Amino acid sequence: MSPVINTLVAAGAPGDSPSTGDTAMVSDGSAQNASKLTLVKPQRTRMSKTLLRAIELALPPLLGMLLLIGVWAILAETSGNRLPGPFKTWLSAVDLFSKPFYRNGPNDQGIGWNILASLQRVGIGFGLAAAIGIPAGFLIGRVAFLNAMFSPIISLLRPVSPLAWLPIGLLVFKAANPAAIWVIFISAIWPMIINTAVGVSRVPQDYMNVAKVLNLSEWKIMTKILLPATLPYILTGIRLSIGVAWLVIVAAEMLTGGVGIGFWVWDEWNNLNVEHIIIAIFVVGIVGLLLEQMLILIAKRFSHEYKA
Repeated sequence: MSPVINTLVAAGAPGDSPSTGDTAMVSDGSAQNASKLTLVKPQRTRMSKTLLRAIELALPPLLGMLLLIGVWAILAETSGNRLPGPFKTWLSAVDLFSKPFYRNGPNDQGIGWNILASLQRVGIGFGLAAAIGIPAGFLIGRVAFLNAMFSPIISLLRPVSPLAWLPIGLLVFKAANPAAIWVIFISAIWPMIINTAVGVSRVPQDYMNVAKVLNLSEWKIMTKILLPATLPYILTGIRLSIGVAWLVIVAAEMLTGGVGIGFWVWDEWNNLNVEHIIIAIFVVGIVGLLLEQMLILIAKRFSHEYKA
């Protein structure tokens, strides 16, 4: 064999398979591409799961709202235009909320001022109910004699309609605003008393035995044992009370007048402005939902049971 042929054989003729080094380079490139594909697939999988989860959460409420709007539109169409439809109400709402804080007199104010006035009354009445109801619930749940003493009174007064207390408030306070606050107070206090008392009565007896062994004072028993153990019950009572308070204020303001979302609804009825009445219904529902969600967030922050 000639030297030229030997050289070509040793070097490898054109078209022959790549050398070992070239094979290694190709293998490394394939491995890098495979690793990139491996990283991309989990990311796409996570994104797909997140998207599906978002659709699962958003689809049922969206379908429910579409069903509500559809039924509303059908009722509006069959009522002979006595009931305004969704589109007409939407246009009225856009115009209404474009200037929510105008003032043209004591009885002609924007819906924003009416909502704030109602929230102020609810805040005062609810705050007074919490300041009295929660400590009273602790005492009733802690002392058996007080429990036996006040149980008949609570059972008697709790089922009374909130508006039945309004004439008593007008008689005592001789003014509409404190009478409305009184109605909120007397309606919101019962859930807090009952839930707090039930929570205190259900504290495990082992906790109280440990407190006796350690010779803890009554104040430490209340703050270190009873309060943490009954916090979920207290928060439940607060949630129920805020719902009752917001429900009652609308009816109370319809009867007492002045500034407030209830009075605003009644005033719009006197003006035969049905679109504004429907808007007020949605406003009352949205504000009540926001109040409840706010209390749920507070409950999750302070209660381990809500966190679970």
